Amino acid sequence: MSIPDDLLIDLAAMVESEQTNQMSLTVVVHGAVITGRLAPESVWRQRVAEVLQDSDQLAPFAEVFRAPGPEGGAPSHLHFHVARILQGTLGIPETGGMYRIAINDVSAWTVGDFSYSDR
Repeated sequence: MSIPDDLLIDLAAMVESEQTNQMSLTVVVHGAVITGRLAPESVWRQRVAEVLQDSDQLAPFAEVFRAPGPEGGAPSHLHFHVARILQGTLGIPETGGMYRIAINDVSAWTVGDFSYSDR
């Protein structure tokens, strides 16, 4: 069992309390490097529900994400949007995706959104 990182929890709590999506963060989770911007859980859930609603096959699952998340207490997850998994010289997906990551699974992190350049 990992030891929760209080500083990372404080960053996540600040994103939640101020309802902002401008905090860029890069994390290492089980060897994968994920980079993107944090979003409050409610905003993240709403966006995932919108994407699912637009799908013929997945629309019924949108309701799961429209349900309110837990209130109060320290955040247990990071909610990324416009996020990419960095692999070699690529960011997957190129346009960014929506990721939910347990804070306890983060082994390393830094402030900022990494990207590759061939310059």
